[in-house]
Amino acid sequence: MTYTGKLREPLIDQLFQAIMQLKNIDECYQFFEDVCTVAEIKSMAQRLEVARMLQANFTYGEIASRTGASTATISRVKRSLNYGADGYKIVLERLNPVKNERVE
Repeated sequence: MTYTGKLREPLIDQLFQAIMQLKNIDECYQFFEDVCTVAEIKSMAQRLEVARMLQANFTYGEIASRTGASTATISRVKRSLNYGADGYKIVLERLNPVKNERVE
């Protein structure tokens, strides 16, 4: 599926090409530590976990309690899951499928 959203531009293409060159988690840590603030990295990680938990049918209260995410963040991630470009869905399907199930 070809991305047809409004973000596409050469500098962002270059960033994503750079990310695709990373070979392991250690290289990801090195690159993202240089490119992003710690808060930005933690925020992205939190949103991914919120998306995983939403797909596993956790309640907003459970998600907020376990991740520390605000209800506004949870709502924004839910909107992306329902009406976004399917980026979360692509990644979550490719991650360990067992992790994407509801675990108490």
